[in-house]
Amino acid sequence: MNPVLAVAIKEFQDGLRNRWLVSITCIFALLSIGLSYYGSAASGTLSAPSISTTIASLSSLSVFIIPLIALLLCYDSFVGEQESGTLLLLMTYPISHGQLLLGKFLGQGSIIMLATIIGFGSAGVLLSFTSELGAIWTAFGLFILTSILLGLSFISIAYVISLLVNEKSKAAGIALMTWLFFVLVFDLALLALLVGASDGLSQHDLVQLMMLNPADLFRLINLSALNTSDISGVLAVAINNSYSTTSLLFTMLAWVAVPLFSALAIFRKKTL
Repeated sequence: MNPVLAVAIKEFQDGLRNRWLVSITCIFALLSIGLSYYGSAASGTLSAPSISTTIASLSSLSVFIIPLIALLLCYDSFVGEQESGTLLLLMTYPISHGQLLLGKFLGQGSIIMLATIIGFGSAGVLLSFTSELGAIWTAFGLFILTSILLGLSFISIAYVISLLVNEKSKAAGIALMTWLFFVLVFDLALLALLVGASDGLSQHDLVQLMMLNPADLFRLINLSALNTSDISGVLAVAINNSYSTTSLLFTMLAWVAVPLFSALAIFRKKTL
């Protein structure tokens, strides 16, 4: 069997055995169904809100949950095996550093991908009974694609963390700080820059800064595709930005590829 495929299957089976796939799928399904159907309860009614409102709400919450899940899933992928001695044993087999890294990425990425499709797709199925099918799957298709890319980007980042340290406890701490930086500190710094800049920032400059954060890029792609009548306040900054959805998706792909290749470079130089 191909070494990459063998490692991928092993990682996927570990995810099934540790209930990662079931847990992540249930979290995504409860989140998406709850927001898509019960999101209107606060207004005194119980009905499905608009597609734009649902996607905007899901984007705002998923940007916190998906990175955290990806980091928790993968932060010990290498350092954990190094501590137990299995990583050194694996490298005695006829498998290269790149094959091992790619196999882990495919296996653990498949868990995120499958959980995202099933979990968030369930909300699309629910809304398809009350809304136009074409509009539902166009909006949810983009949301599911970007959710997968967001998860994969933080899996790549988790590999970098796991390969830079020699203790699981350190990897866990750095993973938590990384999550806080991307989902909270970065936006606070961006807000401080907006308030403190003497001449202010143009919308083009603001969008460029948001592209430096995969979490903000995720929101930017999804919000820019929504109906402007359903978006207000700060969220409206993503509307009518100067970048196409395709170019933003390629930027998000770069957030998957660059950390992954960085992890490979670190892995090849790492002393086991």
